[in-house]
Amino acid sequence: MKRKIIEIDREKCNGCGLCIPNCPEGALQVIDGKARLVSDLFCDGLGACIGNCPRGAIRTVEREAEPYDERRVMANVAPQGANTIAAHLKHLKSHGEFKLYEQAVAWLNEHDIPVPEEKLPCGCPGTLARKLSPRSGEAAGGGASALRQWPVQLKLVNPDAEYFDGADLLVSADCVAYAHGAFHRDLLNGRILLIFCPKLDSDIDRYVEKLAEIFRRHDIKSVTVARMEVPCCGGTVAIVREALARAGRELPVQVVVVGADGGARDEESRQH
Repeated sequence: MKRKIIEIDREKCNGCGLCIPNCPEGALQVIDGKARLVSDLFCDGLGACIGNCPRGAIRTVEREAEPYDERRVMANVAPQGANTIAAHLKHLKSHGEFKLYEQAVAWLNEHDIPVPEEKLPCGCPGTLARKLSPRSGEAAGGGASALRQWPVQLKLVNPDAEYFDGADLLVSADCVAYAHGAFHRDLLNGRILLIFCPKLDSDIDRYVEKLAEIFRRHDIKSVTVARMEVPCCGGTVAIVREALARAGRELPVQVVVVGADGGARDEESRQH
């Protein structure tokens, strides 16, 4: 199969080994003075090792490779201890690889190995899941915020955050709040917010999977999608509907289209 995988430039590599500790999966070893990818099966292609190479000798490429095998990886990771297990699980979650995460946890459970407790925030205060109280009960004309949680960027949210329980969800293209002056009053009030750009953000499939995890893990009451009227913003709606399909959930999706002049109109809601 063709997939993303690590490639090492042998000319640039000086064999320093700084990449090795950042690959708990066991895909890298220093052999004959050079870092080597020793098994396609153990390389997830997510690139945790790349930023630790002082020579820039590691990159991600797409080529024919054996499928990554999470269960075999866990057999390598587990003997390295709880801290390495925790680092591996955090690595999977931070890249939105929730299916692989669940496979790893299942392997640990089968072998009676405790799943390390996840510690949040993971080094950055901006990613700490926080439930907020709107400053004035509801957003009114005085500029009061209707924001009910933090963070709001889909890439940063934790799918397990309690504020998703029983939530009315607003999934918004990130330009909408700038175009629609009454965004807080008309759209955000009473809802939990997720934002992203369907055109400029990379790896949209991970957004789909993270949204699907939110739908799987929580009893979401309603979904409103806010998008700009430009054609490329239609991906916002497609991502939400694909996430619902993956999660096996059926919810009505209300779509609000905002023009560059700030005006908003409702599209017909559809049951997905």
